[in-house]
Amino acid sequence: MDFAQRVRGSLLGGALGDALGWPVEFQRLERIRARYGPDGLTDLADADRGGQVTDDTQMTLFTAEGLLRGGRPEDLHAAYRRWFLTQRLPGPGRDPDGWLAAQEFLYASRAPGNACTTGVAAGYRPAAPFGQDGPVNPDSKGCGAVMRSAPFGLAGLDPEQAFQQAAVAAQLTHGHPTGYLAAGAFAALIAHVAAGVPLRAALDAVLARLDAQHWGQETADALRRAVRIAAEGPGSAEAVERVGLGWVAEECLAVAVYAALAGGDARAALVLAVNHSGDSDSTGAVCGNLVGAVHGLPGLPADWCALVEGREVVLQVADDLVAAGAPDGRAALAARYPASRTTVVPAPAGPRSVPPAAVPAVPAGPYGRERLRRR
Repeated sequence: MDFAQRVRGSLLGGALGDALGWPVEFQRLERIRARYGPDGLTDLADADRGGQVTDDTQMTLFTAEGLLRGGRPEDLHAAYRRWFLTQRLPGPGRDPDGWLAAQEFLYASRAPGNACTTGVAAGYRPAAPFGQDGPVNPDSKGCGAVMRSAPFGLAGLDPEQAFQQAAVAAQLTHGHPTGYLAAGAFAALIAHVAAGVPLRAALDAVLARLDAQHWGQETADALRRAVRIAAEGPGSAEAVERVGLGWVAEECLAVAVYAALAGGDARAALVLAVNHSGDSDSTGAVCGNLVGAVHGLPGLPADWCALVEGREVVLQVADDLVAAGAPDGRAALAARYPASRTTVVPAPAGPRSVPPAAVPAVPAGPYGRERLRRR
């Protein structure tokens, strides 16, 4: 499996998991089973939203764009502000800022998370040292930073660079140390797997990195719980819910890892990742990024790939991430990814200003910090 196929598989796999989980997000497991049968939603063709993707895939694509348009934290902030415009405007208009912002399908607003929207609406602020509260939403460790961070592991960075850059960019919206360190751990895990490291060995390396990091223990504990439960027997929705519900960063990553370990192939892993009472599209997206990097594009369900919204754009962005690593690769991509320009965010108006759907409260965590709701 070459690197390019793993990058393509990771980005498209994330879109598949997002599309599969979106119809059942916010639904309790018993309601999912009542509608789709005892195994839950098992086929994207049965979903009632036609392969639509959500802010999980949207923000992942804009993460990749930020890397391709400079890669500095400021460039990522500018990219996320371009994403934010897609949640405020009806379409790209006559002068979109770059090729990605010209894609019509990205202008759908599908319950974007509060931490992401409030974070990028604010001006750019540099990240805090790891282990300290970040400068934006310091109490938020929702899963919104994790679910968008796969591109850091797909851009040719080594795992430590991927960890560092993802955790810094996560602080643009999520300031709780667990929120941004879990994003770093996910990016490092993707970097290991995309380089061909087996998943269990990649997990061991990431766990060692978290054990050495102040405030990394909460994410390490969640990952170890996922590994332990996966080793107990066949995968099940009940086991997923023992790992977590995915509203917060470390649980979203842990559910994705559990499903990847317990599911066997990509299709089974994605089904496990979304059939639970939690943040199904985000756990599906993160699992899809992971199993796509493990199995590559050929290992994804071809029938699902044909249904997912924005497939060609997702694959083009994947190819551009790979091409950017070649000599003069970024120069060759300059027409699609020009230097960032100032993005003005308009005031909300009309039906697009409706707030995201409410999410059940999450109980207090063992570290005395409020475990805030999704994203």
